[in-house]
Amino acid sequence: MTAARIAGVDEVGRGPLAGPVLACAVILREIPEGLADSKALGAARREALAETVLGCAWVGLGAASVAEIDRIDILRASLLAMRRAVQHLPVRPERVLVDGRHAPDLDLPVECVIGGDAKVPAISAASILAKVVRDRLMARLGARYPGYGFERHAGYPTAAHREALRRLGPCPHHRRSFAPVRAVVEGTGAVEFSRAPASPPRKRPGP
Repeated sequence: MTAARIAGVDEVGRGPLAGPVLACAVILREIPEGLADSKALGAARREALAETVLGCAWVGLGAASVAEIDRIDILRASLLAMRRAVQHLPVRPERVLVDGRHAPDLDLPVECVIGGDAKVPAISAASILAKVVRDRLMARLGARYPGYGFERHAGYPTAAHREALRRLGPCPHHRRSFAPVRAVVEGTGAVEFSRAPASPPRKRPGP
């Protein structure tokens, strides 16, 4: 008798001021050692475990964009990302376990597990992969939009990020429905992000 295909689902990125919310669904074919809540692991350990999980699991990823977050709110966007993650699994699960109190609308049996990222191996694996993938994405955005420090704080509202936001204004990947970003745009009249020239314009020679 084969084991039931149980998918663990978790998301990352509800709290940041920038970037998408990203979810992962994982069906483990075997349970690797060392799984834990991604927040309890260092970056190097998360990266190593992510590679291990990819070798012993079916994985689906889903995201909701900044535009979707601003349009439908962060909770609905998180559930949308979760649903997409489950839909992107290469095999259909028989049951889905979701970390937290809210579950996406699926045509499958779904159960919420409070603190599931520390209790259920498949959810732990999903939390690790979601964190690793989103951190890599935010590092790429950090290279594309220098000055905000996305590669360091992944878009979370650190003091350095808030200061950069006030100084530079929001970039296209900032969530304008979030109060700190909205306050910069509406409260101080900050201009939208625009790339500065690589070097100051040359002065024209005088007569």
